[in-house]
Amino acid sequence: MEMGRKYFGVMCLLFVLLASQEAVVPSWGRVCETQSRSYLGKCLNDYTCRSTCHTEGFPGGNCHGFRRRCFCSTNC
Repeated sequence: MEMGRKYFGVMCLLFVLLASQEAVVPSWGRVCETQSRSYLGKCLNDYTCRSTCHTEGFPGGNCHGFRRRCFCSTNC
C-alpha cells in the first residue's frame, strides 16, 4: 500500500511538470520590416541579407519584392 502512494505521488508530480510545459506556448507578435540601409545591390541570398541586418542591430532579414531588396525584420 505504501509503495502505491509513492508511485501515485511521483506520477502526479510528473503529470504536473509535463502539463505545465505544454501550457506555455510562445506567441510572436507582429513583425515590422524596414529596408536595409547598408545592403548594396540586388538581394539574391537571404543569408547575406540576414548577416547585414545583424550588423545593423536587427534580429533577422530576408530578400523581398520584384526589385529584390533586403528588408530587416524585428518584432514590433
